[in-house]
Amino acid sequence: MTGMIDWLDDSNLDFPPSAQALGADSDAPGLLAAGGDLSPQRLLAAYSRGIFPWYGADQPPLWWAPDPRMVLQTKNFKLARSLRKTLAHFRRSASCEIRVDSALPEVLSACAGSAREGQAGTWILPEMQAAYLEWARQSGAVHSIETWMDGELVGGLYGVNIGRMFFGESMFMRRSDASKIALAALVCLCRKHGISWIDCQQNTGHLASLGAAEVARGAFEAHVREAVAEPGPGSWTYHPALWALLDQD
Repeated sequence: MTGMIDWLDDSNLDFPPSAQALGADSDAPGLLAAGGDLSPQRLLAAYSRGIFPWYGADQPPLWWAPDPRMVLQTKNFKLARSLRKTLAHFRRSASCEIRVDSALPEVLSACAGSAREGQAGTWILPEMQAAYLEWARQSGAVHSIETWMDGELVGGLYGVNIGRMFFGESMFMRRSDASKIALAALVCLCRKHGISWIDCQQNTGHLASLGAAEVARGAFEAHVREAVAEPGPGSWTYHPALWALLDQD
């Protein structure tokens, strides 16, 4: 690996400036620092600056601040015709519903176990799952948006909410389009609560097809600074009436 990164002190929650992250010519573009713990306090310090952990088994915690950054602006969410038809059926069915935070451990586990193209193993290690569950327990910052059909959890996503910013982490599906349905529900929740950006971290064709696009790291961090300082939603609950917010597209 070319370049040098800082090693974090367990007793200090500070992170180096994101400008020190490894550049595009390195083996790990966006890598900012290594080490430290996954305490709720450190996770809050990281996400509040647009930094996130991502690492594999037998590695120390690795902290990232990529440039550019993939972001879904909720006003730009794209509903393909096929997904719109799927959502219409979902909304009409009494056996289909969106739940929030009813099965966060199961969503974390399902995301960890989902196969992803070009990726072996998972970064959602047991220690990371435990860390996000503890953060959720302590402050309610971590949320799962869940797609349920016939009483079964068939898809969903989880992420972090600070102020009026949502940081998406991972999705999974066990039925066709179940993760996209959860994302559509998240967009509705964000529109309701004045959350205009959903962080998607890395560029993928799948996210781009849903309306996400890259923004420069500086612009991303400027938005995060303002958004995390604003008051967040009083509660994360989903009511079917929120689907109407998609009809404004």
